[in-house]
Amino acid sequence: MQHDPAITRAALASAVSAAASDESVSELPSRSYRTVWISDLHLGTPGCQAAALLEFLREVECEQLFLVGDIIDGWQLRRSWYWPQAHNDVVQKLLRKARKGCRVIFIPGNHDEFARKYLGHNFGGIEVAKEWVHETADGRKLWITHGDLFDGVIQCAKWLAHVGDTLYELTLKLNRHLNSLRARLGLPYWSLSKYLKLKVKRAVSFISDFEVAVAREARKRGVHGVVCGHIHHAELREIDGILYANDGDWVESLTALVEHADGQLEILDWSAHSSLLAGRTLALPRPAMAPEAGRTLA
Repeated sequence: MQHDPAITRAALASAVSAAASDESVSELPSRSYRTVWISDLHLGTPGCQAAALLEFLREVECEQLFLVGDIIDGWQLRRSWYWPQAHNDVVQKLLRKARKGCRVIFIPGNHDEFARKYLGHNFGGIEVAKEWVHETADGRKLWITHGDLFDGVIQCAKWLAHVGDTLYELTLKLNRHLNSLRARLGLPYWSLSKYLKLKVKRAVSFISDFEVAVAREARKRGVHGVVCGHIHHAELREIDGILYANDGDWVESLTALVEHADGQLEILDWSAHSSLLAGRTLALPRPAMAPEAGRTLA
């Protein structure tokens, strides 16, 4: 399926215009990090947790912000247009961060693959790149990629990926109704799709195979680790001596990967805001060789 870049232009036009005149808002971030990674926002879908995402962007400050793919859901927008003000506000906030000195780097995924036509371009201060190598404060090299190139369904049977995406949207819709009922009963939020992902044997196997494949490619590239998204499953662990980091998503888990000033990495669970800093950390030894940091890979 071909994706028309006009989708993005229509969605972003008013956001760019509004952001240009929105400098008067005073925001005092309560958390500051060296680097932040977020992915799988899926702006343009009812499942996007835009309000929580906007809160996160307002409260978190960083020197570099990586948008690791599936930021705007071109697949869904082609099926049915959905773009509420909250999604516009998220785009405005990202543009504002770029204008105020944060380096924002966008690495397109499969749902916003239309942006891959603009690699090397800069839109409102947001750089578009195919992939990236980032050097942490403690000298580790991390390869950054969305991860869809390691999904056999995407690469070998794209039509099946679209079918799966439609079924996933139905699951999320059912989940919203379920949680509306749970809220009336005074019960906390619960993700049906996340539960199925962790309980269905085939889904668990897919996640494991994906993680191993991405880590194996990172090893081939001579880096210390990899940061990706795509599978909507936040994780931070070592796989055969390679750091595997997945920043999760903003549809189900509301998670981000952050780098502290000393280079320590942590997964932040924004759905547990009161215990935000009780994340998972992992320190790794440094291999002798690594590619040059901060460069775009061919």
